[in-house]
Amino acid sequence: MTAAPPAGSGTAESRAGVSRRRAIGILLGVALFALLADLATKQLALSELTGRGPVSLLGGAVYLTLTRNSGAAWSIGSGHTWVFPLITIGVIAWIGWMALRLRSLPWAVSLGLVLGGALGNLTDRIFRAPGHFVGHVVDMISLFDPYGQVWPVFNLADSSLVCGVILAVLLELTGRQRDGSRAGARPAQQADAATATGGEQRERA
Repeated sequence: MTAAPPAGSGTAESRAGVSRRRAIGILLGVALFALLADLATKQLALSELTGRGPVSLLGGAVYLTLTRNSGAAWSIGSGHTWVFPLITIGVIAWIGWMALRLRSLPWAVSLGLVLGGALGNLTDRIFRAPGHFVGHVVDMISLFDPYGQVWPVFNLADSSLVCGVILAVLLELTGRQRDGSRAGARPAQQADAATATGGEQRERA
């Protein structure tokens, strides 16, 4: 028989989540993937859908239709396009603050999705017509209707943002913390996590 490991044994990673460097690497990797996928699909939509009517997919469940949106969903705030880049910059700053204690892979994926989506639409706001910081976002996916009458026409950046936010809500509801711990953990488990985190910080110092 294999002897059970002594109480309190195990690596710092198993007790307090992954290393902060690895978590941030995952965050940035997910963000970069989401950003590149969004930019690629927007360029493809511009080249293939310009001057063309809606393309029906999956029996009309999905339509590809090129639109340019100066506002948010359902064109809300279309007369105040300049506000959206400021909001996005605030979101990016919030993600940077959240990353200070990041040691959880699920949280890294969630924040990476939000960051990638935010950067995708921010790129449109900054660089696309009609001008810097008032550019219109390229959208191309419409559900159940070719012209966004059932659901607003959206893009991959929007999908990335929504998935990231939903994942963040689920992590909060299940008590998963950004530092890799769990809300409601037993005091001994919390002490182990704190010890592991403190030991890693002393090694870096």
